[in-house]
Amino acid sequence: MRFSLIFEAQTVDASPRGERQVFDELVEQALLAEDLGFDTVWCVEHTSLTHYAHMSAPETFLAFIAGKTRRIGIGHGVVCLMPNMNHPIKVAERIATLDLLSKGRVHFGVGKGGSQQEAGAYGYDLKELQPHIDEAMYLIPKMFVQDEVSSDGEHIKIPSRPIHPKPYQDPHPPMYLACTNPDTLVRAGQRGLGALVLGFGGPEEVAKKAKAYKDAWDSRDPADQVGFRPIRHLAALCPTIVLDRPELARTIGIHGQRYFYESLNYWYGGGPKPDPDTWGDELVEEGTDTIITTKLASETLTMDLRPDEGGRRPTAGILSAKNAYGDVEQCIDYVQQLIDAGADEILFMTNMGTVPQWAQLETLRNIGTHVIPHFR
Repeated sequence: MRFSLIFEAQTVDASPRGERQVFDELVEQALLAEDLGFDTVWCVEHTSLTHYAHMSAPETFLAFIAGKTRRIGIGHGVVCLMPNMNHPIKVAERIATLDLLSKGRVHFGVGKGGSQQEAGAYGYDLKELQPHIDEAMYLIPKMFVQDEVSSDGEHIKIPSRPIHPKPYQDPHPPMYLACTNPDTLVRAGQRGLGALVLGFGGPEEVAKKAKAYKDAWDSRDPADQVGFRPIRHLAALCPTIVLDRPELARTIGIHGQRYFYESLNYWYGGGPKPDPDTWGDELVEEGTDTIITTKLASETLTMDLRPDEGGRRPTAGILSAKNAYGDVEQCIDYVQQLIDAGADEILFMTNMGTVPQWAQLETLRNIGTHVIPHFR
């Protein structure tokens, strides 16, 4: 089992001041995670999604973290392979360089991004993007191992060139695919890639996805392999707030989850812009303490599940409040459910817009001091 963190750089305050603050906070969390025994720090890559994700240059953030740490894994979750955004040559060069400098700590996830807002920024139609991603996905690992590489694909044409440097890991860092729907889970299994299950959903949803992924893996054709290092590995997202006061943890977690969904729904489903000031008084800040003034007895959030540009409606799991919100024992119980469902790695996520830094740091300390040792 691996126990990791995943960062979106999500922020309520999208001003330059707010961006400085969220990046300072994430660096503090990553360094603490190194000390507490977490396995990997993963970063998403998004463009032009104000509030939802300001992590637009994960290669820079991860290089900064790699230089300040000695042990923790450095995870791209994922590099968006739109060639106009990340040309395959530059991706291969950056990943290999980071792997060299970090002494083999890189985990290399790939994907296409999830919204027309992002695809359109680089001149693509999201619905027509998959063939571009597939060509790049198969091409980049060849650059890691071959002396010279060329491409005469339909979408990517490269004259024969040597690509340097080569990665530290032999033959290259482990590769993963972002998996948010059944098609991508099957694709990951068929191509011998690890699966990064980055959507909300809980243990029941993870169990279904794990079965689809592992069935595809077991029946895969070696000719479809991406790269030269097959990895059967499923990482599951785990929204988490762990405090000594479980009701406070639930309140903060549900509040953050609502912000996460509403900011996501704004860009992917055309919903209203998130406005926590209109949500009522679930949390009232008083000095350094947070007082619960309204009980949240419901196990579900009430929001409109709008379909995205492709007509896909998000799973109702994103509205479930049954996540790792509570005390240490409740977190251990929930993580065990994810493990039983088939997860090989837990992607703890605390960076949800409205969650204050003190609650995130206390959560990390509780996980590192109690939860990880329990499973180790």
